Amino acid sequence: MESLYLISPSALGFPSQRRCPNDAVTTLRSSSCSPIASQQRKRSVSTMPTAKPTTKPKPTTITTETTETTTTSPPTTKKKVLVPIGFGTEEMEAVILVDVLRRAGAHVILASVEPEVELEASAGTRLVADASISTCLDQDFDLIALPGGMPGSARLRDCEILRKITSNQAEKKRLYGAICAAPAVTLLPWGLLKRKQTTCHPAFMDKLPTFWAVKSNIQVSGELTTSRGPGTAFEFALSLVEQLFGETVAKEVGIGLLVPVDDGRPRKEEVNTVEWSVDHNPQVLIPVANGSEEIEVVTVVDILRRAKVDVIVASVEKSLQIVASQDTKIVADQSINNAAESIYDLIILPGGAVGAERLHKSKVLKRLLKEQESAGRMYGAISSSPVFLQKQGLLKDKRATAHPSVISKLTSQIIDGAGVVIDGNVITSRGLATVTDFALAIVSKLFGHARARSVAEGLVFEYPRN
Repeated sequence: MESLYLISPSALGFPSQRRCPNDAVTTLRSSSCSPIASQQRKRSVSTMPTAKPTTKPKPTTITTETTETTTTSPPTTKKKVLVPIGFGTEEMEAVILVDVLRRAGAHVILASVEPEVELEASAGTRLVADASISTCLDQDFDLIALPGGMPGSARLRDCEILRKITSNQAEKKRLYGAICAAPAVTLLPWGLLKRKQTTCHPAFMDKLPTFWAVKSNIQVSGELTTSRGPGTAFEFALSLVEQLFGETVAKEVGIGLLVPVDDGRPRKEEVNTVEWSVDHNPQVLIPVANGSEEIEVVTVVDILRRAKVDVIVASVEKSLQIVASQDTKIVADQSINNAAESIYDLIILPGGAVGAERLHKSKVLKRLLKEQESAGRMYGAISSSPVFLQKQGLLKDKRATAHPSVISKLTSQIIDGAGVVIDGNVITSRGLATVTDFALAIVSKLFGHARARSVAEGLVFEYPRN
């Protein structure tokens, strides 16, 4: 019965139809609010309240981790991008878009189409937008990129201000794009798919005009770019970067994100195999801090919740709201002090160099991890955070991996070739684009390969059959 839920069309791309205020009201009008296709082309790609001020434009650098940057030639002008969100927007798609475009040097505005700027996304992650859509009405954008998710795509569709902004974008032959449900649910009713070859999430393909529907991960048709789902979000975002800044910048950003994941390295390697069996619904803790890598936080939360894992996001800061490494604002479920009152089957530390350092300063988190190890329970880390585990003596006699910028700091037995390494009860990952494999590896260990493959199918993510 569990697997039926996971592969049903209504759940295929959208794990939970979570709380959405006035869900029955589908005509909400509210308020908040990017570039390369110099030639018409089509391409099928088959791969794979805050402690800081409001969002600031990022310097024009390509980051390989928060503290390591590779300077590239700056764009002649700052590219301006609008990414709108509403209640039920798919958080992986929204956050990956924002993160990747900001790494490329774009000025990205994450804008709410709701009366409020704090929104609950499709898997329950709470995001805080930079602005209200009403403030974007008179602005010009180099690109408008719509994330999917349900009911998020419908909330975008029903925002009259966003419709006007996007229609104006299309009329001026400026770049616009949509992923997952948004091409069919949002752009189609607006009349913005006319004579455009289009793709979308498999669960919504039947809504597209048959002659123009294309089953590809990425479809570029003039100014319009469309994509299939969370599992193709990196490809989608990098395609938009290429159209805005050129192939060289897109390639460098991709390298910094550890894309492609299928570069000849094994996606996962496991040694000292043990069962991760629990006699209840698994409880997972994900601590976060200012500077945590938002792609890693949101992807792990989203995928684990799709698999029906109980996930708590806990802030180690004084505020529940944290500002992540690329300035995305995320609101945690609890403080680390409150979260520490419970016992968790698994504790996962996200990366981001600044975030990892701030996590390391939390005495409560250090105590929880020591107790986790003593009790023989599972724990793991992504990107920069395996160094944290090592400092606490939690990688002793363990094989592990980490982000390339910090892996030399590990004194444990390093496995540099794999994106994900599992050694007994410990799991580590290189981070960023490898984090989807990381999260699915956890699902596989907790529930079995079939459940992980079902979740991957909903993501439109290529996952091994065995």
